[in-house]
Amino acid sequence: MIYKSEAGKPYFVDKTKMLKELIPLVEQGNNHICITRPRRFGKSVMAAMIGAFFGKGFDSSSVFDGLEIASDPKYKENLNKHELVCIDFSGAANLSKSYDEFINKIESKLIRDLHKAFLHVEFWEDETVADCFRTVNIETETRFIFVFDEWDCIFHKKYLTKENRESFINFLAALTKGRAFVSLTYMTGVLPIAKYSSGSTINHFDEYNMANNDTFSEYFGFTDKEVDRLYEIYLSRNDTPTISREDLAYWYDGYHIGDSRHIYNPRSVVFALSRNKIGSYWTNTGPYSEISRYIENDIDGVKEDIALMVTGEAVPAQIDVYAATASHFVTKDEIFSAMVVYGFLNYERGTVRIPNKELMDEFAKTIKREKSMGYVNRLALVSDKILKATLEGDTKTVENILETIHNTESPILAYNRESELTLAVTFAYLSARDFYRIEREDKAGRGYVDFIFYPIIEGLDGIILELKVNDTPEAAVKQIKDKKYAFAFRGKLAENKR
Repeated sequence: MIYKSEAGKPYFVDKTKMLKELIPLVEQGNNHICITRPRRFGKSVMAAMIGAFFGKGFDSSSVFDGLEIASDPKYKENLNKHELVCIDFSGAANLSKSYDEFINKIESKLIRDLHKAFLHVEFWEDETVADCFRTVNIETETRFIFVFDEWDCIFHKKYLTKENRESFINFLAALTKGRAFVSLTYMTGVLPIAKYSSGSTINHFDEYNMANNDTFSEYFGFTDKEVDRLYEIYLSRNDTPTISREDLAYWYDGYHIGDSRHIYNPRSVVFALSRNKIGSYWTNTGPYSEISRYIENDIDGVKEDIALMVTGEAVPAQIDVYAATASHFVTKDEIFSAMVVYGFLNYERGTVRIPNKELMDEFAKTIKREKSMGYVNRLALVSDKILKATLEGDTKTVENILETIHNTESPILAYNRESELTLAVTFAYLSARDFYRIEREDKAGRGYVDFIFYPIIEGLDGIILELKVNDTPEAAVKQIKDKKYAFAFRGKLAENKR
């Protein structure tokens, strides 16, 4: 709901409309929802907002009175009127060296807090956590809202065994399933919950993920309109802004919800605006490091599709979000499913693609680093050299490198086909992404240019590449001049300065 920069300058995004959707669920009672999203998409911020709104013990009217939720008829009767239990499972998991230590921290604190909050309730000495809540409900008719953040973090811990995992699932079920004391369970995580449920253990949760259920999607990540408003705040707070609105879309957009509305990575948008610096703020490399092992081994021919996506192409895929929980991936669709769940790829209309510049840079680093990527790695490694030669007008070096690339034996680089030549050029100029915004088939002058490189660093020359098969360089240069492709630089560069 509210994101604050490191300098203490707030960037407000009102997401309280979600509370309007939760209030009826609280009133009905015994409702359970699990929202799974990649990290950095505001799950914990939303969980904190829900707790601050519903929970007793403090007055949060100063926060919510001026926001959208305040117009709801049920606003006053729900604001800080409910017994609330908030658990950030990641805290206990990170501080524990075993599953027993982890679950004991959770259970002992819950029992201690219940005893403290309900002094007049008589508890039995050996009651479980669920029994304690049941006792409170029977004696006081109190119902609780449970907010569980990072429910799945424990599954990433090396100390967790299969038996531990089943024990934790049973703990969640015993605490929430069919319990009269539960008004609402609101749970967040990265991994889908249903896959971990044995039979019907936790089938009482309604699960909402980013791949195939867009309910609640507008509340996680920033929409175009929200980024517009944040950009206006940014301009008003910076005498020397260095970020254009187009930069934000290029770097952090690319995710979509069901109706094709754009969703931006919220963490990166806020970091860029608060620091007045566009760049990569992607920090979570752990899951990708694990997935990259399967790419290195070229499971089901996944390398070729990764290479295609680095060129900007979309690749057909059948996504099953539950495949992300598999111990071993055996198909590339399972690998892509995991990458969608972790936020590395966007899934839309039966295809996956790399969503934006921020993630494209992560993939480009992998291609340059991993020799296991074979010919693609070798092409990427010469990209610094070919860019330097291009800017210096060293046509001989450029010609030699492109000829070598063109003659590379590869299933996706066939000779004398313009589409494959396009891929070769894309790999050859991979390093140029650090200095240019590269557009393919972009509208320029009186036509569409094959490649146009818009400089993102002041002082660099723009680059236009026109590809020809069975034709001469002179014909390509003539087409560039006749169709006035260079005019595109004037409008684009002026736009970026605003």
